[in-house]
Amino acid sequence: MNQDVRVLSANLSAAVRMGDDEAIRFVDWVRGAAPYFHAFRGKTFVIAFGGEVAQGRELMQDLCHDCNLLAALGVRLVLVHGARPQIEDELARRGQDSHYHNGLRITDEAALDCVKAAVGVTRINIEAALSQGLPNTPMAGAYMRVTGGNFITARPMGVVDGVDFQYTGTVRRVIVEEIKADLDQQNVVLISNLGVSPSGEIFNLVMEDVAEAVAIALQAEKLIYLCDAPGLLDAQGRLIEAITADEAERKLNAGLGLTEDLHLFLPRAIKAVRKGVARAHLIDRDKDGGLLLEFFTRQGVGTMVSREPLHRLRQATIDDVATLLQLLAPLEADGTLVRRGRELIEMEIERFTLAEHDGVVVGCAALYPFQEEKMAEMACLAVTPEFRRAGLGERLMQHIADRARQGGFHELFVLTTRTEAWFRERGFHEAQQEELPERKRDLYNLQRRSKIFIKSL
Repeated sequence: MNQDVRVLSANLSAAVRMGDDEAIRFVDWVRGAAPYFHAFRGKTFVIAFGGEVAQGRELMQDLCHDCNLLAALGVRLVLVHGARPQIEDELARRGQDSHYHNGLRITDEAALDCVKAAVGVTRINIEAALSQGLPNTPMAGAYMRVTGGNFITARPMGVVDGVDFQYTGTVRRVIVEEIKADLDQQNVVLISNLGVSPSGEIFNLVMEDVAEAVAIALQAEKLIYLCDAPGLLDAQGRLIEAITADEAERKLNAGLGLTEDLHLFLPRAIKAVRKGVARAHLIDRDKDGGLLLEFFTRQGVGTMVSREPLHRLRQATIDDVATLLQLLAPLEADGTLVRRGRELIEMEIERFTLAEHDGVVVGCAALYPFQEEKMAEMACLAVTPEFRRAGLGERLMQHIADRARQGGFHELFVLTTRTEAWFRERGFHEAQQEELPERKRDLYNLQRRSKIFIKSL
């Protein structure tokens, strides 16, 4: 493995020296994804998918390739699969009819035999797909140990609305200790939509319920549903990249624009994040590489559900110095910001507020007080290019203004060479050098010829 990495690195380096645009983009992507590699190592992901994925050769192969990479990066994987289309095919093969009530299968004794047959074959096919290792494929040299067992105890759903669901059941308990033990052994845990009762009865379970229960029991980092839609869409048909549980519940209650899968998966995603799962994701099952794009790019490709808003502001600490240097470096290089060294940032770290997106720092701003004149400076306002349309610059500016106002300052000023229009649009007016605090006037760089803008607080 190490030899392969060295060869790959050498080839990429050679390509970069020759100006290969594709190699440069690849290197940029890897560097941008590096924080996620560190953040996800050792974390538990529960990935749930219906029988449609297992039924489609290409879909299953793509999922296996992505899971292989996640496992190689140290992610602890639990896969929960369904088998609805396979069960329908088995019922039809045996000349049996399907019976549903409110979208839920009524599993009589004959149907249960079909469920067991279909789930068993589906599981074997998934295990075989995860065991691939052909040369010249993404799984070359990989050996994913897949384990399973009687991790789910179940109870009958019983009679609902006068309808006896017979062998359709609900999750009674997740044997979480055994799942964790398998994950500790670096195994991939595969869980089917069947459960057993203490009396030895077998019950047909709803896949999305099993995934939700397992994710909550494990307090997973992520619960992922592969579904029949790109994710949630807004009124204009645009993808909603992130949504809080409360906002998602309002959208669910409105019931507009939700596909069959979203009606099933969204309420489980909401419940999971409210019960301790860090994030739930709704990703298009037909999107090649959807898992990787969702987890290792800042924009993602699906909808992420979280208990709290995805973006947050926080006070910088000494541990953030390296991140700040990296964030400010491009703007210092092109002259937008004045260059600051590590020592200066370390000394002034308490002045900085950071903007985070899902735990990754994507913006910053600093507040410098001038007590005698009751004025404060906002400096180092920076947001990474991917998030400049997400309103984070506005939130940082407002946060700095609020801090200044609470500190008893009457005016907030900025010095800028590139963004005067942005500040004008937000209530700043152009001012002269003489209007700056005395100490700031003495430090004013005549060569930069920065424009001065002031806003009353």
